[in-house]
Amino acid sequence: MLNPRLSGLPDYPFDRLRTLLEPISPAPGLSPLSLAVGEPQHEPPNAIATALADNSHLWGRYPPSDGTPEFRSAVAGWLRRRYGLDDAEMDADRHVLAASGTREALYLISALVVPEVKAGGRPHVAMPNPLYHVYGGAAAVSGAERMLAPATAENGFLPDFSTIDGGALARTALFYFCSPANPQGAVASLSYLKEAIQLAREHDFVLVVDECYAEIYDQDPPPGALQACKDLGGGYENVLVFHSLSKRSSAPGLRSGFVAGDENLISHFRRLRSYIGPQMPMPAMAASVALWNDEIHVEENRRLYREKLDIAEELLAGRYGFYRPAGGFFLWLDVGDSEAAAEALWRDAALRVLPGAYISLPGPTGANPGHDFIRVALVHDPATTQEALERLVGVLG
Repeated sequence: MLNPRLSGLPDYPFDRLRTLLEPISPAPGLSPLSLAVGEPQHEPPNAIATALADNSHLWGRYPPSDGTPEFRSAVAGWLRRRYGLDDAEMDADRHVLAASGTREALYLISALVVPEVKAGGRPHVAMPNPLYHVYGGAAAVSGAERMLAPATAENGFLPDFSTIDGGALARTALFYFCSPANPQGAVASLSYLKEAIQLAREHDFVLVVDECYAEIYDQDPPPGALQACKDLGGGYENVLVFHSLSKRSSAPGLRSGFVAGDENLISHFRRLRSYIGPQMPMPAMAASVALWNDEIHVEENRRLYREKLDIAEELLAGRYGFYRPAGGFFLWLDVGDSEAAAEALWRDAALRVLPGAYISLPGPTGANPGHDFIRVALVHDPATTQEALERLVGVLG
């Protein structure tokens, strides 16, 4: 018998996309191109292959669930450099935990922090809407009530905390937040992050800040939640940040990420994960050390993404509500009907995009904030990106 909580599990977006497009034959004479998945296609750094080869003797060892000391030290060092933290504020052993990418850790954190009851009722797991689908899945399986915080153009694509009722916040156990936002590319300011942290501490919920796109930005480096904690004082209480090498280093297959922040939560999360065993292999951790210690390949990544944003701006300015996102590598385009546009682009241009309705959920009125949008991932090389966007304009006009 299935766990009845699974009935609340949202359908996986890419399963829905396959179902939508499977009956449709793509345009003949064109090589199919997918801009649906946020899977970076830039050449991975050579340091990965070198480190894997140099540490091949470690494939025969069980990896520590919290990461090797070298891994945690490299991560802590990067966090200090990136967010202006000192040694006491970012301790490799107390504040850092390795993760196999961040998807599994983002999902599993709900098992740690969502109780059966909070403030006399069923607890809330809050998340922006549109959202990364893992947040919704974690809420459903934890038994919590999903609380959607609209992140639309009207509020700068970031949840407006002032509109959330205090009683709802009192029942909130976990609040997922993403900056730069997936899919809209909005970046939270330092003052915004401080407000979120203060609410988490006031209402005693865990603020999970998904910063996986933090190193892909157009102009200014996005501020981070640990940086906001430093300014506020009080350590990292109630705050965890999640980072990955998938986007930063174009290494999604390495499955390398980390969780950092509140040392009490890190300690308990380490204990929970030790029972489950989602460890990163030791050669992968060695490769990760090399990547967290190098910025040159990241700067080249950003240069390529900026080049593709230039291409997008040239082709799309004045169309589909185009704006240049401050962070990340997605375009969030207003096409009127996301499913109809996705079908047309596959049928007439052999181009795969993700309907915004598939990464959004209906709000209290039943309206889906992603209905009118498609998400376009600028993950290919510039020439392929140009061809894909020219096809898109040719179909959508």
